[in-house]
Amino acid sequence: MNRGIVQSLIAALLVAAPLASGACSSGDAKGKDQSAPAAAIDVAAAPAVEQPIARFIRATGTLMAEEQADVAAETSGRVIAATVERGTPVAQGAELVRISATETDAQLKEAEANAGQIEARLGITPGIAFDVNAVPEVQNAKASFELAQSEFNRIKALLDERVVSQSEYDQRRTQMEAARQQYEAAKNGAAQQYQSLQAARARVTLARKANADTVVRAPFGGVVAERLVTTGDYVNKGMKVAVVVRVDPLRVQLTIPEQFVSAVAMGQPVTFEVDAYPGRQFEGRVKYVSPALQADQRALTVEAMVPNPNAVLKPGLFATARIEQPARTPGVLVPAAAVLISSGTSRVYVVNGDHVEERIVTTGETVGDLVEISKGLKAGERVATKNVAQLADGIKVS
Repeated sequence: MNRGIVQSLIAALLVAAPLASGACSSGDAKGKDQSAPAAAIDVAAAPAVEQPIARFIRATGTLMAEEQADVAAETSGRVIAATVERGTPVAQGAELVRISATETDAQLKEAEANAGQIEARLGITPGIAFDVNAVPEVQNAKASFELAQSEFNRIKALLDERVVSQSEYDQRRTQMEAARQQYEAAKNGAAQQYQSLQAARARVTLARKANADTVVRAPFGGVVAERLVTTGDYVNKGMKVAVVVRVDPLRVQLTIPEQFVSAVAMGQPVTFEVDAYPGRQFEGRVKYVSPALQADQRALTVEAMVPNPNAVLKPGLFATARIEQPARTPGVLVPAAAVLISSGTSRVYVVNGDHVEERIVTTGETVGDLVEISKGLKAGERVATKNVAQLADGIKVS
């Protein structure tokens, strides 16, 4: 009985031994897998290079029309036509508003008639210079004077021969002097009338201008920004009737911080962006630099001219601009792919042997596909440019 029990136990142990051995082998393999090192991440490394790069002044400003005119009526009257609407392109001299010309027409005709009357009295022929001796009244006075002078000379000769008396001689001399005075008076009168003619012609010019001013015209080519009157309105002299703006080119007015005043000069290129056209850059050149800073902001006002042939830019748009500084200074550059931006923080991973070190950096200018690292990296250090998002401080790389 006891011998049978012993044999059964021995058989059971022989069956369980391989199972226990298999379990131990499985446990050892699992432990080996857990302790195996993580695979190295494949990265490409590029050196940080130092080279001179262009520096830019960043500024903000507003687009303004190159010219803007508040067009006013130069004569009073009733508006009989207003042919333009807002946004209408107009050429220089184009009609904006027409005012009734009934009164000015009459005034012009009256002025022309008065001038014509004086011209007829003076015997003036159009296109021929004024000659006082050609005036009919002067010609008559001159003929009378010459006749009296001839008679006096004849009497004087007879007096020397004792043919005529002294009294007759005195009489002829008096007549000659009177004729001379009349001749001079006639010339003076003609000269005064000519001056009156000049005044009459000036009134004609004013009347003609008043008549022309009944049509209010665009002072330059541009776009009608506002039309302030309509047909039937009565306007007074000096009353604003329309606003015309020139939108090609435009001006961009920028505010430059005080520390960059010495770096701004006439003719410098300016690039800028507007929110209305994301990602699109526009270009211009500095045309005006203020001679003084704004005391309340300690900033300099600069204006740049911007071509706008297709009128895509509008006055009033907000602009974010860059002005290139004249001197280039050294900067440390890395490929843009090496810079990882997370939560507003820029970082790169420096390859050091078989692992990487994380660096928090400050970025600067962008030069093509390179980015300047102004703080946190030295020239010559190698940075990872591949699989950057998978990296962390201390991770092994290959």
